[in-house]
Amino acid sequence: MEAENKNIQEEICNTNANTNNQHSETTPESTDTNTQNAEKTTKNDNTNNTNWEEKYNELNDKFLRLYSEFDNYKKRTAKERIEFAKSAAQDVFVAILPVIDDFERAIKSNETLEDINAIKDGLKLIHHKFSTILNKKGLEPMETIGKEFDADLHEAITNVPAPNEDMKGKVIDEVEKGYLLNGKVIRYAKVVVGA
Repeated sequence: MEAENKNIQEEICNTNANTNNQHSETTPESTDTNTQNAEKTTKNDNTNNTNWEEKYNELNDKFLRLYSEFDNYKKRTAKERIEFAKSAAQDVFVAILPVIDDFERAIKSNETLEDINAIKDGLKLIHHKFSTILNKKGLEPMETIGKEFDADLHEAITNVPAPNEDMKGKVIDEVEKGYLLNGKVIRYAKVVVGA
């Protein structure tokens, strides 16, 4: 058994020695092949590096362009928002201008008018015109008297004894009218609630 192991070990050593001798023997042909392989590898590495640099430059350029485009978009929308805020109420003011004209005409005619009823009628007409314009723009007054008190719509100024049992917890009087703009409360109604 030991003899067999020695034989196997000797064969392995001889095989390794032959392999080493084959690698150490260099012929001019093998040297040229090795040099060519090295040159090809270097060329491939240079080509790969060039490709990666081109891709990097291309992606970097795209990134810079997108970043600049986004920055311009932010500036443009900020400018548009500022302009919109400045002119948002323009249509309301344009609609109110005829009412101001009516008031100026009423004031001018009141200087020479002696009939009080004509002044009252003129003021009612102007008030009606003004209310109609505001209603068209989405402003609507709250109806509060006789309604159940609602803290989301009303601001209770005081409580007074209710004239009858049905009016307990309901709005008895309105001190200041409340308004909704497109369904949203812009001023709460100041009311007196029955207790």
